[in-house]
Amino acid sequence: GVSYQVLSNPEFLAEGTAVNDLKNPDRVLIGGEESEEGKKAISALSWAANAFLAQRISSINAISAVCEATGADVSEVAKAIGLDSRLGPKFLQASVGWGGSCFQKDILNLVYISESLNLTSVAAYWQQVIDMNEYQKSRFGERIVQSMFNTITDKRIAILGFAFKKNTGDTRESPAIHVAKHLLEEGAFLHIYDPKVEKAQILLDLDQLDEESGISIHTDPYEAAKGTHALVVCTEWDQFIVNTYDYQRMYDSMLKPAFVFDGRKILNHSALTKIGFHVETIGKRHGQSFQDHNWAGTNGI
Repeated sequence: GVSYQVLSNPEFLAEGTAVNDLKNPDRVLIGGEESEEGKKAISALSWAANAFLAQRISSINAISAVCEATGADVSEVAKAIGLDSRLGPKFLQASVGWGGSCFQKDILNLVYISESLNLTSVAAYWQQVIDMNEYQKSRFGERIVQSMFNTITDKRIAILGFAFKKNTGDTRESPAIHVAKHLLEEGAFLHIYDPKVEKAQILLDLDQLDEESGISIHTDPYEAAKGTHALVVCTEWDQFIVNTYDYQRMYDSMLKPAFVFDGRKILNHSALTKIGFHVETIGKRHGQSFQDHNWAGTNGI
C-alpha cells in the first residue's frame, strides 16, 4: 500500500492582522516524522515564541515601574533599547499589560512542562513573566485610585477600550477586565465603551447580569465620557488618538478636575494637558500636583 506521512504546519497568526500574517508570514515551518527531535521542536516553537514575546513586554513593564519611581520616561528608555541592533524596537511599548488567549496559555504550558521535568528554576522564571503582567495591571488600577485623592467611591470613570488589543472584539485575558473589577471593588461607577466588544460579553467578563450594578455600557464615546471624573484608556484603538476624537468636547462634559489615565501610551499628553486634563500614564512619574493647577469653574469631584 501507499505510505503517508502527516505534516504539521503551525500558524503564527495574530488577531487583528491575521490576513496579512497569512499572506506575508515571517517564517513557514513544516514538521514531519523524519525525526523525533524534529517533531518535538516544531510542537514547541509556537508556544516558545509567544513566551518570548510576552517576556519582552513584561520586561519593559518592569522597567516602567522603575521609571515611575525614579522620574525617568520609559518611552525614552525603550527607544534607546530598540536602537540596539541585537534587540530591535518591537514589543517594547510599556502598557497596562498583555492579554489574549495565547500568551498566558503558552507560558503556562511551558511552566507545566518545566515542572514535569523537574526544572523548577525554569518554571519559576516563566511564571514570573505572568506574575509581572498581573502586577502591572494591579499597579495601574491602584495608580488611578491614588491619583484621584485616594478614593473613587461613587465617582464615575469611563473605560475606553475593553478588548485585549485593537482591531478585535476578543476580551480573553484583557487587562481592561482586571482594571474594571478593581475600580468596581473600590466603589466606582463605570461607563464602558469599546467599538467592537458586545455588551453581553462585557457583562459576562465582569460577572454582572445587567447594568444596574455600577456599570453602564455605551455605543458612543462622548456619551461614555459625559458626567465622568476620568477617562481610562485600556485598548490602543486608533480612533482614541487625539486627532480623531474631540477631547475638548469630552472635557467640557466631564466633572472637574478631569483625569486621563493612558494605559497604552497612545495619546498626545501635552495636547490633553493644554485642554485642562490631569494626565497620568504608564512609565512616567505622577503628574503635576493639583496645587499648581487653576481649577477655575470646577464642578465637584
